[in-house]
Amino acid sequence: MKFFSDNAAAVHPRVWAAMQAADVPDTAYDGDALSRQLDAAFSALFGTECTALWVATGTAANCLALSAMVPPHGGVVCHREAHIEVDEGGAPGFFTHGAKLLLADGDGAKLTPDAIARVIDPIRRDVHQVQPHAISITQASEYGRVYTPAEVAAIGALAQARGLGLHMDGARFANAVAHLGVSPAAVTVEAGVSALSFGFVKNGGLGAEAIVFFADGLHDVVRYRRKRAGHLQSKGRYLAAQILAMLDDELWLANARAANATAAEIADACGQRLIHPVEANEIFVVLSSAEQAALQAQGFDFYDWPAPAGAAGAARFVTAWNSDATHVAALARAIAAL
Repeated sequence: MKFFSDNAAAVHPRVWAAMQAADVPDTAYDGDALSRQLDAAFSALFGTECTALWVATGTAANCLALSAMVPPHGGVVCHREAHIEVDEGGAPGFFTHGAKLLLADGDGAKLTPDAIARVIDPIRRDVHQVQPHAISITQASEYGRVYTPAEVAAIGALAQARGLGLHMDGARFANAVAHLGVSPAAVTVEAGVSALSFGFVKNGGLGAEAIVFFADGLHDVVRYRRKRAGHLQSKGRYLAAQILAMLDDELWLANARAANATAAEIADACGQRLIHPVEANEIFVVLSSAEQAALQAQGFDFYDWPAPAGAAGAARFVTAWNSDATHVAALARAIAAL
């Protein structure tokens, strides 16, 4: 009974069908008919003209987007728990040729304008210190917390006032939008986001993510850097097919709603064990080593997590678009019975 990661979830049948349908001769790289549809598809979704490029991984999406905003001598403000800081193996520095991550704090791995200002205000405007060029926020955050449109807009206003780019790591963007019940534009382009890493792999895709550019000029740089980074796949139509299948008839949103609903069912059984409010598809729970072992003995697979202060232990459970209802119910009962 797998609750380890939505990265390990099955590929949605409609994605497989779309890839099979794409298995016909066409132009290589991103000149094929499907790849040429991406700009229009995302422009319709966000209600504004934008440009979208496919890549194979979320790390590439994040770091290629940032590489267009930040020079090698510059800096990116992010939360100290951000994926680009903790889980991308130094890729931001690699893709930006040396840019520095400027770490900020915030509850639930979320940033606020005040937290960002505390990092950038002390930086002197001279050549001896790394200057900030962008802010990166994660939606939903590494602790499954969701930024509201007003919260993103406040950060967007700060970014605009300071002349900074605003990048959104949207590995679980679908889960955040499903939780908020707002338009995708309300928490991106309307709130001042320059570029979005739109995640599909965690939400039913196979191996395709999209970088969606709202700010002018950024995509022109990334087209070249994508090639140089080894992410311009020769049979790009298969990546485009996955993304278009997910966008069709809002499959991306339906999948996220399903994952969120099962997470909420488990959260209801956790009571005071919850470490963070469950707003997407991740559940962080206080569990002792003995309690974790008891759950594992029943067949539940999950991630051991660093315990908060004063707790004997903790764990993370992640649901997916296809989480088995019987497994979800069994986990909820097992946690409630501890």
